[in-house]
Amino acid sequence: MRLRLWHADDGARIAYREVGTGPPVVLVHSAGFSHREFEPAVEDLAHRFRLILPDLPAHGDSEDRPRHPYTFDWLAGVLAAFCIDVAGRRPLVGGHGLGADLLIRAIELGQLTPDRLVLMPCRLHRPPERAKAHGAWLGAARAAGVPGLDRVAGHAVRLAFRPERGTGLTARGVPEAADLVRHAMADVGGNANLARSWARLARELPRSARREVLDLLPLLDVPVLLLWADEDRHHPLRGAEEALDLLPDAILRVLPGTGYLIAYDDPVGVARELLSFLS
Repeated sequence: MRLRLWHADDGARIAYREVGTGPPVVLVHSAGFSHREFEPAVEDLAHRFRLILPDLPAHGDSEDRPRHPYTFDWLAGVLAAFCIDVAGRRPLVGGHGLGADLLIRAIELGQLTPDRLVLMPCRLHRPPERAKAHGAWLGAARAAGVPGLDRVAGHAVRLAFRPERGTGLTARGVPEAADLVRHAMADVGGNANLARSWARLARELPRSARREVLDLLPLLDVPVLLLWADEDRHHPLRGAEEALDLLPDAILRVLPGTGYLIAYDDPVGVARELLSFLS
């Protein structure tokens, strides 16, 4: 995959990988990871699409300077501009976790009008499923912004998120998922800039249910694929079922035996459903 860099008007940088030929498709990863979240499905998709895999700001090789606001709306705006610049005015887009939530927000703000939209397990309109754990994670990330703690915080995060945590986020105990966490945490230790950026991000991300999404869904006049895992404890299936009832043009596909890292549990199934929906 070729590494490319894209720059927003305010100087923020998004690193992205590109592979394949055909219609462009942008897939956006979840919080804490990178473009590598979709690597298991790349081979089966690249022969039909020009696959574009960005690293979100404060992730992977993308922007990590704390001078940017890192608000939810700022992230959504940067992502929308990126999608349009690299994939056209009506791009084919999909996202997982935070990536999906940001695509929804960009559409809500009128900054993005996709031709087709794929939503993999994400919060949608629901509060965090594991509220205490979510709050503890946000609290730890916010502490990284305290002067003197920024470098220490990075090392603490690496200790907390050891590579084996990746395997635990799959339903099938996929050992390769450990490499995903290893890569995501590779530059965290001692990186004060990244720690401060994550602290700002943690302060700004929505902490409760975004009930306004319920108002958006009936107005979402684009075909939507809800591609869900049946064993994801963070994003249970009932959220997708509730969204399906409100969306005017949507289908729900559930991959059995898959967990949070859906593309690691069933890369063939993920690629098959994307090929069918986006072609």
